[in-house]
This record gives sequence, C-alpha cells and structure tokens, in this order.
Amino acid sequence: MIDITMDMEQYDCPFIDTTDDHEVGFSAIQWDFDRVNRQLETRLMVEGADRAALTAGLGTLREQDNMRDYDLLTRRDNVAHIRTVIGETDAMAAIRGNGGYITGPFHIEDGSEIWHVGFDDIECEDTTLAELDRDNEFEVLERNNTELPDLQGFVQNAGAAMTLIEGCRDLSDVERETLETAVNDGYFESPRGATLGHLADEFDVSKPAVSKNLRRGQQKMIQRVVEALEELE
Repeated sequence: MIDITMDMEQYDCPFIDTTDDHEVGFSAIQWDFDRVNRQLETRLMVEGADRAALTAGLGTLREQDNMRDYDLLTRRDNVAHIRTVIGETDAMAAIRGNGGYITGPFHIEDGSEIWHVGFDDIECEDTTLAELDRDNEFEVLERNNTELPDLQGFVQNAGAAMTLIEGCRDLSDVERETLETAVNDGYFESPRGATLGHLADEFDVSKPAVSKNLRRGQQKMIQRVVEALEELE
C-alpha cells in the first residue's frame, strides 16, 4: 500500500472556496461516497476565528454552487457540527477513477485541503498524480510505501490508538486546556518550569481549583493509557 499526504487546492470544492473568503476551518468526522449519484456526504466540525467568522462562513458555504444539501446539527460559540452533501469534484473523480481511496480524515483551511490517499500500486499513484496536475494545484507532503507486516501491525494496534483518542475526547474543555498549559509551561518537568500558583494565575482560579482540574484530566488520560497498553499487540 502506498499512502500519501497531499496539500490540495481544488477549484470546485465548496469548502476550499469558503475558507478562501472566511476565517474558518473544516475537519471531517465521517464521510460516505454515493457511487450512484456521484456525491459525497460528510459530517464535519467547523471552527471559526470567532462567532462572527463562523456565521459568515456557514452562510457562504450554504450558497456554494456544488453544495447539494446542508444541515446545521449543533453549534456552540465559534464551533459547529454540520452535515453536507456535495457533488463529486474533479480531484475526487481522478482518485476514484484510478483505484485510489481515502485513508484518513481531511482538514480544510486557508484555501487548501490536507488529504490522506492510498493506492495499491505505484502505477495507479503515478497516473492519478498526473491527472491531478492538469486541473489542480497540489503538493505531496509525505509518501509512505507500507509493507504488509507494517500494515498488519498498524491494524492490530488500531484499537489501542482509538482508546487514546477517546481519552482525549473524555476531557472537558477546562481539563484539556489545563493539561496543555501545564505541559507547555513545564509544570511536569524536573525541575519544574511552572508552579501550581503559576497555573492558577494563568486561569484566574485558586490553587485548589487548578489542582483539581489537573488531577481529573490526568486520571482520565492515565486510565485510557492503561487500557491502550492492554490492547497493544
């Protein structure tokens, strides 16, 4: 399997067109391609620079020419969860037509899109890239030729990876921000680069409050790490 990561600029993608005009980013959560109607149904998280940017971006996205269906599922502050259906783009058609397939979630921001695409052989990859080069701007950021033993190890340990991801999702916003700040400021280093008082000042809370948030976040993540270790092959 040949796996490539691409920075793609499609000229017929409604998400890319929207990020050209507004400070929003799209991250795919789930996607499904309808081969009969040649359209892509996707659920995405949308994050705006602020509430106004998100509102403007969603408004523009709904009006894009290649947008066939749109639903706002949830929204909170500058983040939204949406469902969309778009027609097959030229790049999607080139990849699918040459036996390529999507291997990971895509992210769209600042007028370009990060794609993770797989091919079963080099000839399919070369043909696809040649076709994409005619109608799109793109850059191959990374290319890996995964041998069967490597792929087997990845599949066997995918459950452990998902366990760690679920641990991150279990964190509340406050717990995540507290852990991130603690790590970035050196709280867990020896000697420490930051004290509990420093973290309390960062979040404008008391020392007991920031300590409780740290303990809760650590407990959730450590539990998931233990579960992941048990799942590792």
